Amino acid sequence: MVLVTGGTGLVGAHLLLHLVENEENVRAIYRKLETIQKTKNIFSYYKKESLFEKINWLPADILDVPSLETTFENVEYVYHCAAFISFDPKDEDTIRKTNIEGTANVVNFCLAKNVQKLCFISSIAALGDLKENEKIITEETEWNPEKSHSDYAISKFGAEMEIWRGQQEGLDCIVVNPGVILGPRIWEEGSGVIFKKIANGFPFYTKGTTGFVAVTDVVKSMVQLMKSEIKNERFILVTNTISFQELFNSMADALKIKKPSIYINPFVMGVLWRIDWFFSTFFRTKRLLDKETAIASYSKKMYSNEKIKNALQIDFLDVHQYIKEISIL
Repeated sequence: MVLVTGGTGLVGAHLLLHLVENEENVRAIYRKLETIQKTKNIFSYYKKESLFEKINWLPADILDVPSLETTFENVEYVYHCAAFISFDPKDEDTIRKTNIEGTANVVNFCLAKNVQKLCFISSIAALGDLKENEKIITEETEWNPEKSHSDYAISKFGAEMEIWRGQQEGLDCIVVNPGVILGPRIWEEGSGVIFKKIANGFPFYTKGTTGFVAVTDVVKSMVQLMKSEIKNERFILVTNTISFQELFNSMADALKIKKPSIYINPFVMGVLWRIDWFFSTFFRTKRLLDKETAIASYSKKMYSNEKIKNALQIDFLDVHQYIKEISIL
């Protein structure tokens, strides 16, 4: 039996599809019954509706320990995809509790139920910080606790510490650190929000760079790593390191709409996040732009994917071509 947490998210839904297509015995958990519809939409997108019924859905919450008792019965492999994603400082407690404590609960049940192997989906946000003489972030780049990090990044780093704690207690683990994950249909979260903004005529762009990857490549890498003899290692999953300007232009081209044309420089970005903080603090509005996100929008980070390529001999989909494909289908 294979257990997937976070099966109603972008990665989890694609993972479930991949597993049932390959005739795996799959169990997935949900907190709210209506969220399962998002996964069903992904199956429909690929015209695989009939396979959806093969998933064994159970109500459970990674923060509700009693609900996990039944969930882990007869489970041999676990893909832990569940996470709370937010860059609003007001969500700090929820982010850390869900991502760190929730992961600790999953690890504890894996140990108690003698799970054979656990795959945890982390993030490039949890990778280390470059020193002055370094240019490319790898799996070995050291985390500097004195540097500024978003609450989300800290929560993912803390979650990884729980994974390695489990490894020290005898659990075989795999950690993957994907870049910004691109995929179809779920426009209310993750990179889908970017797609939605561009589709609605978002006019602004920045020249910061980061790593991007197709959701199908993330799933393929996770499954191959779990089926391999590789264990107790982490892998960066990034296809291309490109600028946000390039990303926005590719999305606009694919959607056949006008490209964003107004450049927001670092100074203006700094002003904007401070204005956003002011309104959030004094008028109780929801944060739309925090300091770390503003900094990330013009920071230029490069990521190495050499380790995963050498381990699996994998060829990633080109980001620009993938954007065209998911915009047409």
